[in-house]
Amino acid sequence: MAIGDKVELSSWEKLGNFFRGRSVWMMWYCTGCGAIEMPPTMTSRFDMERLGMGPMATPRQADILLVTGYLSVKTLRRVIYSYEQMQDPKYIIAFGACAVNGGIYFDSYSTINKLDDYLPVDMYIAGCMPRPEAIMNAFNDLQEKIRNNEVDGWKRYKKNYDQYKKNQLKAVGEVYVHDEFHE
Repeated sequence: MAIGDKVELSSWEKLGNFFRGRSVWMMWYCTGCGAIEMPPTMTSRFDMERLGMGPMATPRQADILLVTGYLSVKTLRRVIYSYEQMQDPKYIIAFGACAVNGGIYFDSYSTINKLDDYLPVDMYIAGCMPRPEAIMNAFNDLQEKIRNNEVDGWKRYKKNYDQYKKNQLKAVGEVYVHDEFHE
């Protein structure tokens, strides 16, 4: 039952979001200098795992795709592959000025300027480079939004797949991924 733009959730979905919002696992896709701020965020000073956040080795284990740094045409293809392999629900965080708007590479012929034209970004962390405190705040905000059912990028991706696919084709050509909702 839809009420405005919100979808009424079942008790099981609400319970799932409650727990999902307390334990988020990320796949960290670092393409440039953005990667330098992640080790301090994960180690003893900030220790993101104590708040239920941690890195995963593969897309199939991750809830969040954290894209740090600029995206070239070649890396966009890999990011799309990674996102397509993640299980629903899945979220994307664009980390740093380069992932948000191209940063200092905004006028390069080989740089993607707006990640959300190709994949649904759920949260942005601005800065060049965002400090560990900003990263922790963004993850806490995302966890709260998950618990409150306020992030729906993966649903938008399915709903607007044709538009995302059109942009992907224009930028990188065909990206072959087998998935049931694309057929």
